[in-house]
Amino acid sequence: MITKTKVKETLEKFPEEFSIDELVEKLIIIDKVERARQQSRNGEVISEEELDADVEKWFE
Repeated sequence: MITKTKVKETLEKFPEEFSIDELVEKLIIIDKVERARQQSRNGEVISEEELDADVEKWFE
C-alpha cells in the first residue's frame, strides 16, 4: 500500500505540467515495488530453483 507521504514526494519530483496517466503509471510502479518489499520482509519468496521450474512449465 502506498502512503500519502510517498504520493506527495512523487508529485514533487514531477515537472510543472504532466498527464494524469504519467502520474498514475508512476504510482502503480511505486505501489508494486512497495508490495514486493513487504512480501520479501514477510518471507513470501520462492527460491531461484522454484522460479526456474515455474518458468519451464510456461514453455511446455
